Amino acid sequence: MTDRRNFIKQLLSLTIGYSLSRNVFPKSVANRRLISAYLLHLSYNMWEDFTPLEYINDNYDCDSCQEIRKWAHVLRRKLTFDERTFDILIEEMSAVGINMLVLDLGDAVKYHTHPEIAVEGAWSPARLREKLKKIRSVGIEPIPKLNFATTHDIWMKDYSKMVSTDIYYGVCKDLINEVIDIFDTPRFFHIGMDEETYQHQRKYEYVVVRQNDLWWKDLLFYIKEVESRGVRPWMWSDYAWSNPELFFEKMPKSVLQSNWHYGNIYENNKVVDERPVNLYMDLEENGFDQIPTGSNYSTDTNMRQTVEHCSEIIHPSRLYGFLIAPWRPTLPQCIDKHKSAISQLHKALL
Repeated sequence: MTDRRNFIKQLLSLTIGYSLSRNVFPKSVANRRLISAYLLHLSYNMWEDFTPLEYINDNYDCDSCQEIRKWAHVLRRKLTFDERTFDILIEEMSAVGINMLVLDLGDAVKYHTHPEIAVEGAWSPARLREKLKKIRSVGIEPIPKLNFATTHDIWMKDYSKMVSTDIYYGVCKDLINEVIDIFDTPRFFHIGMDEETYQHQRKYEYVVVRQNDLWWKDLLFYIKEVESRGVRPWMWSDYAWSNPELFFEKMPKSVLQSNWHYGNIYENNKVVDERPVNLYMDLEENGFDQIPTGSNYSTDTNMRQTVEHCSEIIHPSRLYGFLIAPWRPTLPQCIDKHKSAISQLHKALL
């Protein structure tokens, strides 16, 4: 383990190198440095427009974010974002060497192509561009995220009820292209695609679950639109928890994978035998590039354990880095949880 961890530390000092040529993606370890990435939300509309209070009580326990019970169960018509909190967190990330920000945009941008999606107070593309310049100026690479999973696409407003129609495909294409332009052709584009199951939507009033060939048709549509602009698609990998054979048969190797697990990875000094944990090895054995994802959502030891475990089992040529996802809105009442996540990611990579 020591040799592998030392190798990772050496990667942190290397210069980022990547190709923006169409469908040509980096493979050489020597041409890039390890990614240390943080997920922040400009938009926090990720669930159906009504989630019963009992679901909130069962699924949200945030000591530093008690206000969540007042707003998490409704579609927020106004921007759920505090710019001062955002700026403080960016400063802290830069100070400890976090080098990538994954920014979940959703309905927090008044897109030129589809302004009807925007919430009250949404940012203009010009304002977002200026913020992205400032983020880059402190050594952080901004990456866009739009989650197209039907469990998390309420940000699309009425279009979330038109899934897999010609109108829907047109809107998705417009948004992908506009976001790529706003981000000046980013290295990656995170398309989400997690938790699209009935179980995750069982409390919703309106349920949409694609499956079988339709799920793959739509996924490959998003991938094609992103790759056509010379950008690499990035997604959550949990579809493979329940559909491993289909996943490894049909998933293009060009898609950067983020498997995730937010609990303890080790128990009694042994790796837990759970599907989300085992998938890291399965992805490695099938030759997929990975950015494993941890969180301080439920335990403060997860990020360290994720780095230790995945550094041991994933070849350096396929281990692109690590992402932490605290799953908290960018609001003052959540800032302590965010600061803790930044610290945990930093310490895990030391």
